[in-house]
Amino acid sequence: MSAPFVISREFNAPRERVWKAWTEVEHLRRWFGPAGFAMTQCKLDLRPGGIFHYAMRGPDGKEMWGKWVFREIVAPERISLVNSFSDAAGGITRHPMAPAWPREMLSTTTFAEKGGKTVLTLEWKPINATPEEIATFEGGRPGMTQGWTGTMDQLTNYLSKEMS
Repeated sequence: MSAPFVISREFNAPRERVWKAWTEVEHLRRWFGPAGFAMTQCKLDLRPGGIFHYAMRGPDGKEMWGKWVFREIVAPERISLVNSFSDAAGGITRHPMAPAWPREMLSTTTFAEKGGKTVLTLEWKPINATPEEIATFEGGRPGMTQGWTGTMDQLTNYLSKEMS
């Protein structure tokens, strides 16, 4: 098993506001995703066993679906979920550009208060993965860093402009 991918960012916003941006559909749809991607569809059922199912359109015009299945929600401290690529019906699919990408990722996001600011830490690790999928995950670390850095930048901008 490989070490998890971990990325953190400190936001100049109280934890409750960062939590709302991460857990309420009217906020998520306005910032979630790497730069250049727009969320075109989404539905959210924020409870253990509930699902966040969404579509994003990339700069090339192609649509990509994703799905989160929530395992644990401890507001406003932690969310644990299984993250997958998806189809429009909610079925688990392969990564559209990396067929050997793990089909399921365990994702844990923590929200820590720090002097009126929030430190968000995201941890990703493959679950139920084959050796080939684990190797693809290991090789994908630079891309995960780039994608999540862009997503965190989008959240930084959203918190400073839209939610202030």
